[in-house]
Parts: sequence; structure tokens; C-alpha cells
Amino acid sequence: MVYEAKNFDHLLGTSGFSDKLLTTHFGLYQGYVKNVNLLMELLKSGKLEGPQFAEIIRRFGWEFNGMRLHELYFGNMSKNKTSADEKSKFLKQINADFGSFEKWETNFKAVGTMRGIGWDILAYDPLGNKMFNIWVNEHDAGHLADSVPLLIMDVFEHAFVMDYGMNRADYIKAFFNAIDWKTVVNRFDKCAF
Repeated sequence: MVYEAKNFDHLLGTSGFSDKLLTTHFGLYQGYVKNVNLLMELLKSGKLEGPQFAEIIRRFGWEFNGMRLHELYFGNMSKNKTSADEKSKFLKQINADFGSFEKWETNFKAVGTMRGIGWDILAYDPLGNKMFNIWVNEHDAGHLADSVPLLIMDVFEHAFVMDYGMNRADYIKAFFNAIDWKTVVNRFDKCAF
């Protein structure tokens, strides 16, 4: 099996995101897909020992998660502003776990403005029936085992510096205006008990 990069050109023209930034970001994502395929070929070579093998295995998780997190990130964005149904199980869960949507949003944005590079993720633990806002650093550190990523915001500089310089808060505001809540709610509905 060979992974193929998904086309996210439908996001071009999204308010708050220049086409140049998006096109550059799509190219970065395509690099992750290419590297996942390259590493899979190297693993097929049969040499399953030594430091080269160990580094390929370590690198594979980083490249694979970089590919998948970008797909989830672009997948939860839309040119058209959407909202979650006020009576949805998703919003009921947000209210139960954070006290209110507003408190969740404040917390999510606080995670997104932390110093460092990584991902700000609203994750759902189906076994514990609980949502968490988490920080995933470098694609492969910070994931909650068996949790489901519902909303993903890229907070690596490549996601915003071209348009916003180091003003991450304005990027986050633009991102919130581009969230496809129907996709986020659908992700929750697929995994919630």
C-alpha cells in the first residue's frame, strides 16, 4: 500500500489564511506523505537490526503522525463558518467536562498559546467518557493512548507565521472562524458511547 496525499485545495480562499500560506502548508503535508512511503519501502528491505533500523522505526511514527495530524487539521477546517447543534451530544459532553463551551474555548486557546511548537487537540477518551485539551509536541509526544482527536489546531510556526508573524493569538482567532464544527461533531458521534 502506498499512501497518497489528499487534496485540500478547497480551503484556498479561506478567510484569515492566505492562499500562499495554505499552499505552502499543503506542500509540507505532502512531504510527510512522501516520507511515510519512503520509510515503508526502507522497512521492506529486510534489515531489521542495528541503529539504522532503530532510527527508521523512530522516524516512522514522527512522519506518520505528521501526515495524519495534518489531514485531521485540514479536515476540520472550512471556508464556510459552521456551528455545532446546541442540542448535540458533543456540546453536552463539552459542558459536562469543562463547565461550558466558553470555558472549553478559553482553555483550548490557552493551550494553543503556550510557548513551543506542536498541536493543540481536543481529544475524547471513549473508555472514560471524557474530553481533554492536550498539547502534542513534535507529532509523537503527548498523545493520550486510545483517545480520539476531535479538533486539531496546528501551532507550529509554519501554520501562521507567513500571515501573522509571531502573533499566534490572531492566528487562533482566524482558525476558530474556519472550524468545520460538523466534522468535529461527526468525529465525536462516531466514537461516543
